[in-house]
Amino acid sequence: MTTRFGLFVPQGWKMDLAQIADPVEQWEAMTAVAKRADEQSWDSIWLFDHFHTVPEPSDNTTFECWTATAALARDTQRVNIGQMVGCNGYRNPALYAKIASTVDVASHGRLYAGIGAGWYEHEWKAYGYEWTDVKPRMAAFREATEIIHRMWTEDRPVVQGKYHSIDGPINLPKGAGNKKPSLWIGGGGPQVTLKLVAQYGDAANIGGGNPEVIREKVAVLKDHCDKLGRDYDSIIKSTGINAFPIDKGDDPKLATDRARGPLDWDRFSNDNNIETEDELALRVEAALEAGADYVIFYVPGVAYDLNLVDRVEQVAKRFS
Repeated sequence: MTTRFGLFVPQGWKMDLAQIADPVEQWEAMTAVAKRADEQSWDSIWLFDHFHTVPEPSDNTTFECWTATAALARDTQRVNIGQMVGCNGYRNPALYAKIASTVDVASHGRLYAGIGAGWYEHEWKAYGYEWTDVKPRMAAFREATEIIHRMWTEDRPVVQGKYHSIDGPINLPKGAGNKKPSLWIGGGGPQVTLKLVAQYGDAANIGGGNPEVIREKVAVLKDHCDKLGRDYDSIIKSTGINAFPIDKGDDPKLATDRARGPLDWDRFSNDNNIETEDELALRVEAALEAGADYVIFYVPGVAYDLNLVDRVEQVAKRFS
């Protein structure tokens, strides 16, 4: 499978719009990154499905994921648009399926619909969603994924689950060309998440760029595929890499001053993510050798410096 690359737009969740005061200007900064990626060789742009900032909830902008996805679908012409990943707890899965089908049409078939079980406890409780233990949360996620898949592939499906049920919903159109959207399932849980990928997913997102984790998870995924008779090679294996390119010999603090703002920079940079393009290329190569075939970059500072998009794209083009 050909290696492809995606890029997160600055959405506010990681405090990456905090140096811009006006929310309209914040939105336009996000859109500017999306449009730059659309003009270049990127396969996709990405958003997070969160309402409150990290590492701590703060009174700063976080744009809602699906609203932004729909808007960016009309602000761009070529690039695919995805969520890493949609939180199952935030939307009834039947509604999720309908929303995704609509956005896929609005984008002319460019949607990468992301789904996952969710994890940000504070956010769930603040917005009035019931927070549950891992076991029931994963069971609900399992039922939801089946419902989403069946609403995209069947007419008036019926599912009676413990956590989610549908009774013959009409979901038309199912997507652009009346074909289902591409389903990206996030997480590396071996018993539930990766099995759901083998059953229903078009792509998995695993490993956080760590070669050892990627290697372990893709092996589990292949085992599930073999048992279910699914073609392992038909599934995209994506991973995420944080990156901030600098020139050799640059002082990292001076080079990143504009991007810092209130960003949790110590946490970001502890993984040696401030590096030259050659060093970044080595990390990409290691992830690909471990079994990933799709890399999604998060680059802090792109809201303030579009040149960072250009620099990371040059690294990606070495592998395309």
